[in-house]
Amino acid sequence: MSYQPYISDHYLPVPDEIEGTDLKISGTVPPELNGRYLRNGHNPKPGITPTHWFRGSGMLHGVELAGGQARWYRNRWVRTPALDGAPLVRPDGSVDLTASVAGTHIIEHGGRLLALQEANLPFEVTPGLDTVGPFDFGGKLTSAMTAHPKEDPDNGNLYFFSYSPFPPYLTYLVADATGTIVRSDVVPGAGPSLMHDFAITETKVVWLDLPVVFDQAETSGIPYRWHDDYPARIGVMARDGSVDVTWIAVEPAAVLHTTNAYDGPDGTVVLEGPRYDRAGWETSWKWWVGSPGCPDVPVTGATATRWILDPARGTARSTDLDDLSTDFPTINNDRLGRASAISYHAGFPGAGLHEYALVKLNTTTGERIVHPAGPGRQPGEAVFVPAANGIAEDDGWLLTIVSDLREDASELLVLDAHDLSVTASVALPRRVPSGIHGSWIPDSRIG
Repeated sequence: MSYQPYISDHYLPVPDEIEGTDLKISGTVPPELNGRYLRNGHNPKPGITPTHWFRGSGMLHGVELAGGQARWYRNRWVRTPALDGAPLVRPDGSVDLTASVAGTHIIEHGGRLLALQEANLPFEVTPGLDTVGPFDFGGKLTSAMTAHPKEDPDNGNLYFFSYSPFPPYLTYLVADATGTIVRSDVVPGAGPSLMHDFAITETKVVWLDLPVVFDQAETSGIPYRWHDDYPARIGVMARDGSVDVTWIAVEPAAVLHTTNAYDGPDGTVVLEGPRYDRAGWETSWKWWVGSPGCPDVPVTGATATRWILDPARGTARSTDLDDLSTDFPTINNDRLGRASAISYHAGFPGAGLHEYALVKLNTTTGERIVHPAGPGRQPGEAVFVPAANGIAEDDGWLLTIVSDLREDASELLVLDAHDLSVTASVALPRRVPSGIHGSWIPDSRIG
C-alpha cells in the first residue's frame, strides 16, 4: 500500500485503548487546574486505511488534573456505527446522521460531553470517555451539527450551524445554557461551500461562503474542491432577531478555522483566521488525501489574516497579521466574540519555521513568540485555560499534547501563556497520535 501521511509518523494510529494512573510530572502543575484536558483526533482501527485524513475514526484522549497531580490518562474510540463500517449514505441514498467518525472536536455544554464531526449528529460520551450514543437535543436537531460551535461567555448559549451540499445549504441554531435548542433558521443566500467554521460577535454571526465547494468528482470521500468560478463571500447577520444576511465579496480564499470576531467601530465587524490561497489549500489537500508527491506537513501556506467587514457599504479589506504557516488558532474564550489581541497557533515547518512550533501573536504590540517543539516533536492545538482571578488577556496556561517520534512517547505540556515557557510536563503512558481539537473541562462543568 502506498504511503499515507495521515496514518504515519506523528499520525500513526494506536491499536487499542489503555489507561494509566498517577502520571509522572516534571515541574509543577498549577494547583488550580482541576479538571480534564480532552482531545479528539482521527485514529482508524488496525487494518483500516481511510481515503482522507478526516475520515479516520475518532479517538478521545484525556488527562485528569487535580490538586497539582495528574491522576489519569485514558483513550477511547467514539463507538459510533461508522467505527464498525456503517456508511454515511445508505444504499437507498438517505443519510445516516449517526454514522459519524466523531473525530474532530469534543466540547462540554449543558453538562454533556459531545464528540463532534460536522456531517453528523453529536455523540455524547461520559466523563470517563465511554460512548453514550448520538445526541439530538431532545429530537430538535434533525440535521448535522458543526464541529465548531461557539459558547457565549456571558449568557452560556451555544451558537452553531448545520451545512449541506444540498438545499437548505445552511441552518443557524442556538441552544440555551441548559442544552435546549431555542432557535433554528435557514440562512438565505448561502451556497454549497465547505463551511467548516464560522464566528460570532456580541451582536453578529459571520458566515464563510468561500470557493471550496461541493464537487462529486472528488474521489477522496470528502467531496469538495476549489473552484475559481465560485465567488468568495463573507456573510454578516444579526445574532438575534432577523436572518437577513449581508453577503460581502472578498478575495478568493479558504478558511478552515476562525480565530475570533468582534464588533468594530461604526458598525464594522472584525474577523480573524488563518487564510489559505489556492496553492496553499491544494498543497495541503494533497497531504490530507495522501496524493503522490504530497508535502511532508499537513498545513502549507495558511497565514493569520484580519478582515474588516463593513455591512453598510458592502465592503471588506484584509490585512496579513503574520507570515508563518499556522492553523488551529485558539484564544482566551472569555474574549470570544469580544475585542481581543492575543491568539495562539500551531506552527508548521515552511516559510520562517524549520520545525513544528507553537506561536503566540499579539496584534496590539506586534509581538510574536515562537516556542519550537524540538527535533522529532510536534505539539497539537494549544487550549487556553484562564488563571483564577486573571486580569490580562493572557493570564493563564496553555495545554497541548506533544508527539515525540524520537522517544516514541508523548507528554501533556502546561505552558505559561505569557511567554510560552514550560510550567509542567506530564508523561503519558504511550505516544499519542497528533490530533485535531480539544477542550479543557473544569470539574465545575462535569462534576
